[in-house]
Amino acid sequence: MYRARRKRVDTSESSGESGTEADTKASAPEGVRQRGWRRWAMDTRPLRRPAYRRLWSSTIVTAVGSQLTAVAVPKQIYDITGSSAWVGAASLAGLLPLIVFALWGGAVADTVDRRKLLLITNAGIAVTSLLFWIQAVAGLDSVAALMLLLALQQAFWGLNAPARNASIARLVPEDELPAANALGSTVMQTGQVVGPLLAGALIPVIGLPELYLIDALALCVTVWAVYKLPSLPPLAGTAVRRAGVREVVAGFRYIAGHKVLLLSFLADIVAMVLGMPRALFPQLAAETYAPYGEGLALGLLFAAIPIGAVAGGLFSGTFSRARRHGWMVIGAVVVWGAAITGFGLSGSLWLAVAFLAVAGVADMVSMVFRGAILLSAATDEMRGRMQGVFTVVVAGGPRLADVLHGAAGSAFGAREAVAGGGLLVVAVMLALAVAVPALRRYRV
Repeated sequence: MYRARRKRVDTSESSGESGTEADTKASAPEGVRQRGWRRWAMDTRPLRRPAYRRLWSSTIVTAVGSQLTAVAVPKQIYDITGSSAWVGAASLAGLLPLIVFALWGGAVADTVDRRKLLLITNAGIAVTSLLFWIQAVAGLDSVAALMLLLALQQAFWGLNAPARNASIARLVPEDELPAANALGSTVMQTGQVVGPLLAGALIPVIGLPELYLIDALALCVTVWAVYKLPSLPPLAGTAVRRAGVREVVAGFRYIAGHKVLLLSFLADIVAMVLGMPRALFPQLAAETYAPYGEGLALGLLFAAIPIGAVAGGLFSGTFSRARRHGWMVIGAVVVWGAAITGFGLSGSLWLAVAFLAVAGVADMVSMVFRGAILLSAATDEMRGRMQGVFTVVVAGGPRLADVLHGAAGSAFGAREAVAGGGLLVVAVMLALAVAVPALRRYRV
Protein backbone atom coordinates (compact mmCIF):
# COMPACT_ATOMS: atom_id res chain seq x y z
CA MET A 1 0.00 0.00 0.00
CA TYR A 2 1.27 3.42 -0.89
CA ARG A 3 1.82 5.69 2.07
CA ALA A 4 3.40 9.11 2.13
CA ARG A 5 6.52 9.28 4.26
CA ARG A 6 6.44 11.71 7.15
CA LYS A 7 8.95 14.50 6.82
CA ARG A 8 10.24 16.84 9.50
CA VAL A 9 9.45 20.49 8.78
CA ASP A 10 11.44 23.17 10.58
CA THR A 11 9.31 26.29 10.82
CA SER A 12 11.14 28.00 13.67
CA GLU A 13 13.71 29.44 11.25
CA SER A 14 11.01 31.35 9.38
CA SER A 15 9.28 32.70 12.46
CA GLY A 16 12.20 34.21 14.27
CA GLU A 17 11.01 32.41 17.44
CA SER A 18 12.81 29.84 19.52
CA GLY A 19 12.28 26.21 18.59
CA THR A 20 10.30 25.57 21.77
CA GLU A 21 7.94 28.49 21.17
CA ALA A 22 7.39 27.55 17.53
CA ASP A 23 6.79 23.90 18.38
CA THR A 24 4.29 24.85 21.07
CA LYS A 25 2.33 27.05 18.71
CA ALA A 26 2.50 24.53 15.91
CA SER A 27 1.28 21.67 18.05
CA ALA A 28 -1.54 23.55 19.73
CA PRO A 29 -4.26 22.62 17.18
CA GLU A 30 -3.30 18.94 17.14
CA GLY A 31 -5.87 16.68 18.75
CA VAL A 32 -8.48 19.42 18.83
CA ARG A 33 -11.61 18.36 17.01
CA GLN A 34 -13.81 21.14 15.69
CA ARG A 35 -17.52 20.76 16.19
CA GLY A 36 -20.56 22.14 14.43
CA TRP A 37 -20.03 24.37 11.42
CA ARG A 38 -16.35 24.86 12.28
CA ARG A 39 -15.49 21.34 11.17
CA TRP A 40 -16.59 22.35 7.65
CA ALA A 41 -14.94 25.77 7.59
CA MET A 42 -11.57 26.30 5.93
CA ASP A 43 -8.61 24.89 7.84
CA THR A 44 -6.37 27.89 8.55
CA ARG A 45 -3.65 26.12 10.56
CA PRO A 46 -0.97 26.80 7.89
CA LEU A 47 -1.44 30.53 8.44
CA ARG A 48 0.06 30.07 11.91
CA ARG A 49 3.36 29.39 10.15
CA PRO A 50 4.89 32.87 9.63
CA ALA A 51 6.75 31.97 6.43
CA TYR A 52 3.72 30.39 4.78
CA ARG A 53 1.52 33.28 5.97
CA ARG A 54 3.78 35.81 4.23
CA LEU A 55 3.74 33.83 1.00
CA TRP A 56 -0.03 33.35 1.12
CA SER A 57 -0.75 36.98 2.02
CA SER A 58 1.20 38.20 -1.00
CA THR A 59 -0.90 35.88 -3.17
CA ILE A 60 -4.06 37.75 -2.14
CA VAL A 61 -2.71 40.89 -3.81
CA THR A 62 -1.14 39.32 -6.88
CA ALA A 63 -4.10 37.00 -7.59
CA VAL A 64 -6.18 40.07 -8.38
CA GLY A 65 -3.33 42.06 -9.96
CA SER A 66 -2.41 39.30 -12.40
CA GLN A 67 -6.02 39.14 -13.60
CA LEU A 68 -5.91 42.86 -14.40
CA THR A 69 -3.09 42.17 -16.86
CA ALA A 70 -4.88 39.04 -18.10
CA VAL A 71 -7.82 41.29 -19.07
CA ALA A 72 -5.74 44.24 -20.30
CA VAL A 73 -3.60 42.32 -22.81
CA PRO A 74 -6.43 40.80 -24.91
CA LYS A 75 -8.39 44.06 -24.61
CA GLN A 76 -5.48 46.08 -25.96
CA ILE A 77 -4.83 43.60 -28.77
CA TYR A 78 -8.50 43.68 -29.77
CA ASP A 79 -8.51 47.50 -29.67
CA ILE A 80 -5.52 47.55 -32.04
CA THR A 81 -6.65 44.85 -34.49
CA GLY A 82 -10.42 44.55 -34.09
CA SER A 83 -9.87 40.79 -34.49
CA SER A 84 -10.55 37.97 -32.02
CA ALA A 85 -8.20 35.79 -34.06
CA TRP A 86 -5.28 37.95 -32.96
CA VAL A 87 -6.42 37.61 -29.37
CA GLY A 88 -6.32 33.83 -29.71
CA ALA A 89 -2.92 33.94 -31.40
CA ALA A 90 -1.54 35.96 -28.50
CA SER A 91 -2.72 33.30 -26.05
CA LEU A 92 -0.85 30.64 -27.98
CA ALA A 93 2.24 32.89 -28.14
CA GLY A 94 2.51 32.64 -24.38
CA LEU A 95 1.92 28.88 -24.20
CA LEU A 96 5.21 27.62 -25.71
CA PRO A 97 7.47 29.74 -23.41
CA LEU A 98 5.36 28.64 -20.45
CA ILE A 99 5.80 24.94 -21.31
CA VAL A 100 9.55 25.18 -21.98
CA PHE A 101 10.43 27.31 -18.97
CA ALA A 102 8.11 25.47 -16.57
CA LEU A 103 9.84 22.18 -17.36
CA TRP A 104 13.29 23.74 -17.15
CA GLY A 105 12.27 25.84 -14.14
CA GLY A 106 11.28 22.70 -12.27
CA ALA A 107 14.78 21.30 -12.79
CA VAL A 108 16.31 24.61 -11.71
CA ALA A 109 14.16 24.66 -8.56
CA ASP A 110 15.64 21.31 -7.53
CA THR A 111 19.24 22.55 -7.79
CA VAL A 112 19.26 26.08 -6.28
CA ASP A 113 17.94 28.01 -3.30
CA ARG A 114 14.23 28.29 -4.17
CA ARG A 115 13.94 31.60 -2.33
CA LYS A 116 16.56 33.18 -4.60
CA LEU A 117 14.85 31.77 -7.69
CA LEU A 118 11.51 33.21 -6.51
CA LEU A 119 13.12 36.62 -5.93
CA ILE A 120 14.59 36.71 -9.44
CA THR A 121 11.48 35.49 -11.23
CA ASN A 122 9.00 37.66 -9.30
CA ALA A 123 11.17 40.69 -10.01
CA GLY A 124 11.21 39.68 -13.69
CA ILE A 125 7.42 39.42 -13.80
CA ALA A 126 7.13 42.86 -12.14
CA VAL A 127 9.52 44.42 -14.67
CA THR A 128 7.52 42.84 -17.51
CA SER A 129 4.30 44.39 -16.14
CA LEU A 130 6.08 47.73 -15.98
CA LEU A 131 7.10 47.34 -19.65
CA PHE A 132 3.46 46.59 -20.50
CA TRP A 133 2.54 49.89 -18.84
CA ILE A 134 5.27 51.83 -20.68
CA GLN A 135 4.23 50.57 -24.13
CA ALA A 136 0.58 51.36 -23.37
CA VAL A 137 1.33 54.88 -22.13
CA ALA A 138 3.62 55.49 -25.12
CA GLY A 139 0.81 54.48 -27.51
CA LEU A 140 3.04 51.97 -29.29
CA ASP A 141 0.03 50.04 -30.66
CA SER A 142 2.21 47.09 -31.64
CA VAL A 143 0.76 43.59 -31.48
CA ALA A 144 4.24 42.16 -31.98
CA ALA A 145 5.52 44.01 -28.90
CA LEU A 146 2.56 42.81 -26.84
CA MET A 147 3.10 39.21 -27.90
CA LEU A 148 6.83 39.46 -27.13
CA LEU A 149 6.13 40.85 -23.66
CA LEU A 150 3.49 38.19 -23.08
CA ALA A 151 5.97 35.46 -24.04
CA LEU A 152 8.55 36.98 -21.67
CA GLN A 153 6.01 37.17 -18.85
CA GLN A 154 4.97 33.54 -19.32
CA ALA A 155 8.61 32.45 -19.38
CA PHE A 156 9.20 34.10 -16.00
CA TRP A 157 5.97 32.58 -14.71
CA GLY A 158 7.07 29.15 -15.92
CA LEU A 159 10.30 29.52 -13.92
CA ASN A 160 8.45 30.87 -10.89
CA ALA A 161 5.51 28.49 -10.42
CA PRO A 162 7.44 25.22 -9.82
CA ALA A 163 9.69 26.83 -7.20
CA ARG A 164 6.76 28.51 -5.46
CA ASN A 165 4.65 25.36 -5.26
CA ALA A 166 7.56 23.11 -4.31
CA SER A 167 8.48 25.48 -1.46
CA ILE A 168 5.19 24.91 0.37
CA ALA A 169 6.27 21.49 1.61
CA ARG A 170 9.26 23.15 3.31
CA LEU A 171 7.06 25.74 5.04
CA VAL A 172 4.29 23.57 6.52
CA PRO A 173 4.22 20.01 7.90
CA GLU A 174 2.86 17.21 5.76
CA ASP A 175 -0.47 16.90 7.54
CA GLU A 176 -1.23 20.54 6.71
CA LEU A 177 -0.47 20.27 2.98
CA PRO A 178 -4.14 19.83 1.91
CA ALA A 179 -5.11 22.87 4.00
CA ALA A 180 -2.24 24.93 2.53
CA ASN A 181 -3.24 23.95 -1.00
CA ALA A 182 -6.88 24.81 -0.27
CA LEU A 183 -5.88 28.24 1.05
CA GLY A 184 -3.74 29.00 -2.01
CA SER A 185 -6.22 27.66 -4.55
CA THR A 186 -9.11 29.56 -2.97
CA VAL A 187 -7.23 32.85 -3.24
CA MET A 188 -6.31 32.20 -6.88
CA GLN A 189 -9.89 31.29 -7.78
CA THR A 190 -11.18 34.38 -5.97
CA GLY A 191 -8.78 36.45 -8.05
CA GLN A 192 -10.26 34.97 -11.21
CA VAL A 193 -13.69 36.24 -10.15
CA VAL A 194 -12.77 39.61 -8.61
CA GLY A 195 -9.94 40.56 -11.00
CA PRO A 196 -11.93 40.64 -14.26
CA LEU A 197 -14.85 42.40 -12.56
CA LEU A 198 -12.49 45.01 -11.13
CA ALA A 199 -10.77 45.45 -14.50
CA GLY A 200 -14.11 46.04 -16.19
CA ALA A 201 -14.98 48.67 -13.60
CA LEU A 202 -11.58 50.41 -13.67
CA ILE A 203 -10.95 50.69 -17.43
CA PRO A 204 -13.62 53.40 -17.98
CA VAL A 205 -12.38 55.30 -14.91
CA ILE A 206 -8.58 55.20 -14.99
CA GLY A 207 -7.86 53.73 -18.43
CA LEU A 208 -6.30 50.50 -19.62
CA PRO A 209 -2.56 51.36 -19.15
CA GLU A 210 -2.98 51.84 -15.41
CA LEU A 211 -4.09 48.21 -15.02
CA TYR A 212 -0.56 47.15 -15.94
CA LEU A 213 0.89 49.59 -13.41
CA ILE A 214 -1.35 48.28 -10.62
CA ASP A 215 -0.18 44.74 -11.38
CA ALA A 216 3.47 45.82 -11.27
CA LEU A 217 2.96 47.50 -7.89
CA ALA A 218 1.14 44.43 -6.55
CA LEU A 219 4.09 42.27 -7.56
CA CYS A 220 6.34 44.42 -5.37
CA VAL A 221 4.39 43.04 -2.40
CA THR A 222 5.23 39.52 -3.55
CA VAL A 223 8.92 40.36 -3.93
CA TRP A 224 8.96 41.71 -0.37
CA ALA A 225 7.16 38.62 0.98
CA VAL A 226 9.64 36.28 -0.75
CA TYR A 227 12.56 38.34 0.56
CA LYS A 228 11.31 37.68 4.11
CA LEU A 229 11.25 33.90 3.57
CA PRO A 230 14.00 31.69 5.01
CA SER A 231 16.58 30.26 2.63
CA LEU A 232 15.33 27.14 0.84
CA PRO A 233 18.47 25.45 -0.57
CA PRO A 234 18.54 21.78 -1.58
CA LEU A 235 18.43 19.54 1.48
CA ALA A 236 21.68 18.26 2.92
CA GLY A 237 22.89 15.17 1.13
CA THR A 238 21.31 16.13 -2.20
CA ALA A 239 23.70 15.59 -5.10
CA VAL A 240 24.93 18.76 -6.83
CA ARG A 241 23.60 18.86 -10.39
CA ARG A 242 23.16 21.21 -13.30
CA ALA A 243 19.65 21.97 -14.46
CA GLY A 244 19.80 20.72 -18.03
CA VAL A 245 17.87 18.50 -20.39
CA ARG A 246 19.12 15.41 -18.57
CA GLU A 247 17.50 16.57 -15.33
CA VAL A 248 14.21 17.34 -17.10
CA VAL A 249 14.22 13.84 -18.61
CA ALA A 250 15.03 12.40 -15.19
CA GLY A 251 11.87 14.08 -13.89
CA PHE A 252 9.72 12.31 -16.48
CA ARG A 253 11.42 8.99 -15.66
CA TYR A 254 10.64 9.58 -12.00
CA ILE A 255 6.98 10.11 -12.85
CA ALA A 256 6.91 6.97 -15.00
CA GLY A 257 8.40 4.97 -12.13
CA HIS A 258 5.86 6.22 -9.56
CA LYS A 259 2.39 5.29 -10.73
CA VAL A 260 0.60 7.40 -8.13
CA LEU A 261 2.30 10.53 -9.51
CA LEU A 262 1.60 9.51 -13.09
CA LEU A 263 -2.08 8.93 -12.34
CA SER A 264 -2.41 12.24 -10.52
CA PHE A 265 -1.30 13.97 -13.73
CA LEU A 266 -3.51 11.77 -15.90
CA ALA A 267 -6.51 12.56 -13.69
CA ASP A 268 -6.15 16.27 -14.41
CA ILE A 269 -5.57 15.69 -18.12
CA VAL A 270 -8.71 13.54 -18.33
CA ALA A 271 -10.81 16.12 -16.48
CA MET A 272 -9.57 19.20 -18.32
CA VAL A 273 -9.01 17.96 -21.87
CA LEU A 274 -12.22 15.92 -22.09
CA GLY A 275 -14.41 17.94 -19.76
CA MET A 276 -13.54 21.66 -19.81
CA PRO A 277 -16.27 23.22 -22.02
CA ARG A 278 -15.36 26.95 -21.81
CA ALA A 279 -14.77 27.22 -25.59
CA LEU A 280 -18.49 26.49 -26.07
CA PHE A 281 -19.73 29.10 -23.58
CA PRO A 282 -20.20 31.82 -26.23
CA GLN A 283 -22.15 29.47 -28.50
CA LEU A 284 -24.34 28.25 -25.64
CA ALA A 285 -24.98 31.82 -24.48
CA ALA A 286 -25.99 32.85 -28.00
CA GLU A 287 -28.14 29.80 -28.76
CA THR A 288 -29.35 27.74 -25.79
CA TYR A 289 -29.56 30.53 -23.21
CA ALA A 290 -30.34 33.48 -25.47
CA PRO A 291 -33.80 34.04 -23.88
CA TYR A 292 -32.05 34.95 -20.61
CA GLY A 293 -29.92 37.59 -22.33
CA GLU A 294 -26.72 36.64 -24.11
CA GLY A 295 -24.49 38.95 -22.05
CA LEU A 296 -25.90 37.78 -18.72
CA ALA A 297 -25.67 34.13 -19.75
CA LEU A 298 -22.06 34.45 -20.91
CA GLY A 299 -20.96 36.18 -17.72
CA LEU A 300 -22.66 33.61 -15.49
CA LEU A 301 -21.22 30.67 -17.42
CA PHE A 302 -17.66 31.97 -17.11
CA ALA A 303 -18.07 32.90 -13.43
CA ALA A 304 -19.83 29.73 -12.25
CA ILE A 305 -16.84 27.36 -12.04
CA PRO A 306 -14.56 29.82 -10.18
CA ILE A 307 -17.39 30.71 -7.79
CA GLY A 308 -17.97 27.02 -7.07
CA ALA A 309 -14.24 26.55 -6.50
CA VAL A 310 -14.15 29.45 -4.04
CA ALA A 311 -17.14 28.01 -2.17
CA GLY A 312 -15.40 24.64 -2.03
CA GLY A 313 -12.32 26.29 -0.59
CA LEU A 314 -14.23 28.19 2.07
CA PHE A 315 -15.81 24.94 3.29
CA SER A 316 -12.69 22.80 2.98
CA GLY A 317 -12.28 22.01 6.68
CA THR A 318 -12.86 18.31 6.09
CA PHE A 319 -9.94 18.17 3.64
CA SER A 320 -7.37 18.07 6.43
CA ARG A 321 -9.02 15.01 7.97
CA ALA A 322 -9.03 13.00 4.74
CA ARG A 323 -6.30 10.36 4.55
CA ARG A 324 -7.22 8.54 1.34
CA HIS A 325 -5.95 11.23 -0.97
CA GLY A 326 -6.11 8.97 -4.01
CA TRP A 327 -9.82 8.28 -3.56
CA MET A 328 -10.44 12.00 -3.08
CA VAL A 329 -8.89 12.71 -6.49
CA ILE A 330 -10.81 9.89 -8.19
CA GLY A 331 -14.12 10.97 -6.62
CA ALA A 332 -13.55 14.63 -7.46
CA VAL A 333 -12.84 13.90 -11.14
CA VAL A 334 -15.91 11.65 -11.40
CA VAL A 335 -18.11 14.34 -9.82
CA TRP A 336 -16.59 16.91 -12.20
CA GLY A 337 -17.50 14.73 -15.19
CA ALA A 338 -21.01 14.08 -13.91
CA ALA A 339 -21.58 17.80 -13.26
CA ILE A 340 -20.34 18.73 -16.73
CA THR A 341 -22.70 16.12 -18.19
CA GLY A 342 -25.57 17.69 -16.24
CA PHE A 343 -24.55 21.11 -17.53
CA GLY A 344 -24.63 19.86 -21.12
CA LEU A 345 -28.13 18.45 -20.66
CA SER A 346 -29.51 21.59 -18.96
CA GLY A 347 -31.92 23.77 -20.87
CA SER A 348 -32.30 26.18 -17.95
CA LEU A 349 -29.55 28.74 -17.43
CA TRP A 350 -29.87 28.61 -13.64
CA LEU A 351 -29.65 24.82 -13.59
CA ALA A 352 -26.64 25.02 -15.90
CA VAL A 353 -24.93 27.50 -13.55
CA ALA A 354 -25.67 25.23 -10.59
CA PHE A 355 -24.05 22.24 -12.33
CA LEU A 356 -21.00 24.34 -13.25
CA ALA A 357 -20.72 25.51 -9.63
CA VAL A 358 -20.73 21.87 -8.49
CA ALA A 359 -18.02 21.21 -11.06
CA GLY A 360 -16.06 24.09 -9.54
CA VAL A 361 -16.26 22.53 -6.08
CA ALA A 362 -15.06 19.20 -7.51
CA ASP A 363 -12.21 20.97 -9.31
CA MET A 364 -11.11 22.57 -6.03
CA VAL A 365 -11.07 19.18 -4.27
CA SER A 366 -9.10 17.67 -7.13
CA MET A 367 -6.57 20.52 -7.12
CA VAL A 368 -6.05 20.30 -3.37
CA PHE A 369 -5.38 16.58 -3.23
CA ARG A 370 -3.41 16.33 -6.46
CA GLY A 371 -1.19 19.08 -5.10
CA ALA A 372 -0.84 17.30 -1.77
CA ILE A 373 0.09 14.04 -3.50
CA LEU A 374 2.76 15.76 -5.59
CA LEU A 375 4.30 17.35 -2.50
CA SER A 376 4.12 14.31 -0.22
CA ALA A 377 4.79 11.41 -2.59
CA ALA A 378 7.83 12.99 -4.26
CA THR A 379 11.18 13.56 -2.56
CA ASP A 380 12.31 17.15 -2.08
CA GLU A 381 15.01 16.86 -4.73
CA MET A 382 12.28 16.01 -7.29
CA ARG A 383 9.51 18.37 -6.18
CA GLY A 384 10.53 21.21 -8.46
CA ARG A 385 10.38 19.03 -11.53
CA MET A 386 7.05 17.55 -10.44
CA GLN A 387 5.65 21.07 -10.09
CA GLY A 388 7.07 22.02 -13.49
CA VAL A 389 5.12 19.21 -15.12
CA PHE A 390 2.10 20.16 -13.00
CA THR A 391 2.29 23.75 -14.31
CA VAL A 392 2.41 22.53 -17.91
CA VAL A 393 -0.54 20.17 -17.39
CA VAL A 394 -2.67 22.84 -15.68
CA ALA A 395 -1.89 25.44 -18.35
CA GLY A 396 -1.99 23.19 -21.39
CA GLY A 397 -5.02 21.01 -20.61
CA PRO A 398 -7.68 23.73 -20.89
CA ARG A 399 -6.09 25.07 -24.09
CA LEU A 400 -6.24 21.61 -25.67
CA ALA A 401 -9.82 21.37 -24.46
CA ASP A 402 -10.64 24.63 -26.26
CA VAL A 403 -9.52 23.09 -29.55
CA LEU A 404 -11.22 19.73 -28.94
CA HIS A 405 -14.53 21.14 -27.72
CA GLY A 406 -14.60 23.82 -30.40
CA ALA A 407 -14.31 21.16 -33.10
CA ALA A 408 -16.79 18.81 -31.41
CA GLY A 409 -19.27 21.63 -30.87
CA SER A 410 -19.17 22.53 -34.55
CA ALA A 411 -19.56 18.90 -35.61
CA PHE A 412 -22.17 17.60 -33.16
CA GLY A 413 -23.66 20.64 -31.46
CA ALA A 414 -22.58 22.47 -28.30
CA ARG A 415 -24.78 20.66 -25.75
CA GLU A 416 -24.02 17.25 -27.22
CA ALA A 417 -20.27 17.96 -27.13
CA VAL A 418 -20.40 19.10 -23.51
CA ALA A 419 -22.48 16.15 -22.28
CA GLY A 420 -20.40 13.66 -24.25
CA GLY A 421 -17.19 15.08 -22.84
CA GLY A 422 -18.51 14.80 -19.29
CA LEU A 423 -19.50 11.16 -19.78
CA LEU A 424 -16.06 10.41 -21.20
CA VAL A 425 -14.44 11.92 -18.11
CA VAL A 426 -16.43 9.61 -15.82
CA ALA A 427 -15.78 6.52 -17.94
CA VAL A 428 -12.06 7.10 -18.45
CA MET A 429 -11.38 8.04 -14.82
CA LEU A 430 -13.18 4.97 -13.49
CA ALA A 431 -11.36 2.77 -16.01
CA LEU A 432 -7.99 4.18 -14.89
CA ALA A 433 -8.89 3.66 -11.22
CA VAL A 434 -9.79 0.02 -11.86
CA ALA A 435 -6.89 -0.76 -14.18
CA VAL A 436 -4.15 0.86 -12.05
CA PRO A 437 -4.83 0.55 -8.30
CA ALA A 438 -1.90 2.75 -7.19
CA LEU A 439 -4.00 5.92 -6.91
CA ARG A 440 -6.91 4.41 -5.02
CA ARG A 441 -4.49 2.70 -2.62
CA TYR A 442 -2.60 5.89 -1.87
CA ARG A 443 -3.12 7.36 1.58
CA VAL A 444 -1.20 9.38 4.17
